[in-house]
Amino acid sequence: MGVRPRLGEYLGELWRRRTFIRVLAVSKSQASNQNTYLGQVWALLTPILNAAVYILIFGFILKVGRAGIENTIAFIVVGVFFFRFFERSIHAGSKAIRSNLNLVRSVHFPRAVLPVSGVLAELTTLLPALVVMCLIAYFSGLLPNEGDVPLAWRWFLLIPAVILTWAFSTGCAFIMARLVAQTPDIDNLIPFGTRLLMYASGVIFSIDHFLGSFSWGWIMKYQPVAVYLELARSAILNEPSAPLDPTMWLIGLGWAIVFLVGGFLFFWQGEETYGRN
Repeated sequence: MGVRPRLGEYLGELWRRRTFIRVLAVSKSQASNQNTYLGQVWALLTPILNAAVYILIFGFILKVGRAGIENTIAFIVVGVFFFRFFERSIHAGSKAIRSNLNLVRSVHFPRAVLPVSGVLAELTTLLPALVVMCLIAYFSGLLPNEGDVPLAWRWFLLIPAVILTWAFSTGCAFIMARLVAQTPDIDNLIPFGTRLLMYASGVIFSIDHFLGSFSWGWIMKYQPVAVYLELARSAILNEPSAPLDPTMWLIGLGWAIVFLVGGFLFFWQGEETYGRN
């Protein structure tokens, strides 16, 4: 207790607890809405309602979403569903240590179990939501004035897009878990940071259309959250603003490796401090 194990030993301990991680993730996912009348239905309703609000305000009233986009509904729906997974993963990571202090102080186990299981719980919630997302995207293509969303082989690319997003989100969760454990005030800033990131990542508009003419527009386009949104959209949609681009897949792979490895090492270096503050 209170001693940081060597990296190889730490990874071995984490692997031996893989069953515990899976069970903990599933239990967290099932418990998230257990005190409501609709229960797990809220896991589907929440992103749908969020997307509906953004579509109504930005897509049809302000017509921001329609600029440079052929299918506004599908574009925003995919963006909202994927960004919500990232956002909730960040929150899960930030609460991983602070919400489990009694467990951390009383039981010896690799603390990385907590942020990993938190993100896996969000992934468990995301998987059925992806089915709804795909259905909405497909049927939106049948509406007048909306671009076609044909069934094609590239839909299978949604699988690696989810895996890369999960790896990146897990790395971010590691970072936030340590930062919030050491400085709890950061938890109060996370909602503002994720809100800013949402508007900076093209969740509801095309980055190329609005920022492509600026010399710094490439920064917004290639920052990791925007990259994963484009990967998901290129897999599902038939959008000129989100084409299939091998370069974007390589960038997405690079961001996932950097954040997952870097975030894990950052978290591991603070192992002996968790629960002692």
